Amino acid sequence: MESLQIPPVDLRLLTPLLIVVGWASALLLIDVFFVPDGRKKITGYLAVAGLAVAGLAGIPLWSVSGSTFSGMLVLDRYSLALTWIFLIAGALSIAVALDYLPRHAIEQGEYYPLIMFAVGGMILMAQSADLITLFLGIELLSITLYILTGFAYPRVASEEAGIKYLVLGAFAAGFFVYGIALIFGATGTTSLAGIADYLGRQPFRPQDETLFLVGASLVLIGFGFKIALAPFHMWTPDVYEGSPTPVAAFMSVGTKGAALAALLRVTLAMDAAREFWLPLLAALATATMIIGNLGALGQSNLKRMLAYSSIGHAGYILLAIMVTAERGAEAFLFYMLAYTLTNLGAFGVLIALEQRGEAAWSIDDFAGLYQRRPLLAVAMALFMFSLAGVPPTAGFMGKFFVFTAAYAGGLGWLVLIGVITSAIAAYYYLRVVVKMFMQEPVRDVRPELTRGLNAEILIAGVATLLLGLLPTPIVLLAERSLAALGG
Repeated sequence: MESLQIPPVDLRLLTPLLIVVGWASALLLIDVFFVPDGRKKITGYLAVAGLAVAGLAGIPLWSVSGSTFSGMLVLDRYSLALTWIFLIAGALSIAVALDYLPRHAIEQGEYYPLIMFAVGGMILMAQSADLITLFLGIELLSITLYILTGFAYPRVASEEAGIKYLVLGAFAAGFFVYGIALIFGATGTTSLAGIADYLGRQPFRPQDETLFLVGASLVLIGFGFKIALAPFHMWTPDVYEGSPTPVAAFMSVGTKGAALAALLRVTLAMDAAREFWLPLLAALATATMIIGNLGALGQSNLKRMLAYSSIGHAGYILLAIMVTAERGAEAFLFYMLAYTLTNLGAFGVLIALEQRGEAAWSIDDFAGLYQRRPLLAVAMALFMFSLAGVPPTAGFMGKFFVFTAAYAGGLGWLVLIGVITSAIAAYYYLRVVVKMFMQEPVRDVRPELTRGLNAEILIAGVATLLLGLLPTPIVLLAERSLAALGG
């Protein structure tokens, strides 16, 4: 009988991930034993410090590349760039929650470690080179989000959102696991490199081909639920509306970003099966861009509008993933960063208007905001312009890179759909701007701006402008990350 062989493990490649997960675990104990009730902000500050340390620890790893756990996890510039984006999203999400939680009487110290665990799940997904570790990352992220969506207990809408997300998340996990099993049955491996090698040895036996195609389709359905691609998007508006607003903001950028990052690696592994894989992605991208933007048109609730808007943006990002060989990976990274900062900024303004026990999510509540809080109105207008893709904002540059990459990759007809749906999207984004600057207030909604919220909106606003005016440094960073992928 052969002895059990323990694969070599290089923990150095997992430094940011270990810091985030380790500090989140320690923070749970620190919060219970050392942080008194009513001062839970201390836990939040410590969580931000942990995320900052994890980000700094990644800097010396920029020139390091390698794999560990028998190739199941990799560290390269692509995963490191994504790690920094996820750390920024986590830190900004904590900043907006510092005063939101006590204001809404839902302050619990475990909120902040849960955000850190979710960030850990995202990093694990970005570093995964195997379907098994990818599934572990998805579940780590999903389980924390199930808890966070129901965090406003006993508010009925929050409980309902938590249950809906849990049930549909369980379905998605089932599809994903079953797909992995079928792919393993066909190829004999769950490694992305092994799958790519298997696909390069065509032709296959008919029964193996059927197993593989069904398995790959099921895995794609699992991704569709997590990213909220149409027609697997139905949970998104209800879950966003029922969740505490900082959680909805975090989900809108974190879940999509991590799942799309993993989908890009899977798409690279499927390169030899392009004739099967790319038409599926094209159909999903088309449906997602159209349904997401048309769904947002009829919304009078800004939270639901941003939920549908996030669906539409997922469709645009999918275009970049389909053309990784034509600078699509660079466009993907740039778009992810631009969308993360812009969307978190827009949700920050929404949180400023939200009073305890009274949701100010109606677009009518933004009427006359310029007269009451001119700077807040200007910031919200900037975020709306960026989401619409108006120059010179980060959103414009993101769409420009994605559309040019997709056009160069021969996806002209999808670019046309993207441009048309972007024009539709401009209507519902600019409607908010018109309300703020050109209409009288319907009712007196007094924004509450705190230090954490001010900092979040300021950072997001400045970054949205800088990325639009000076995109070159980020483009160069993305190009080096693309080289790490071998693109």
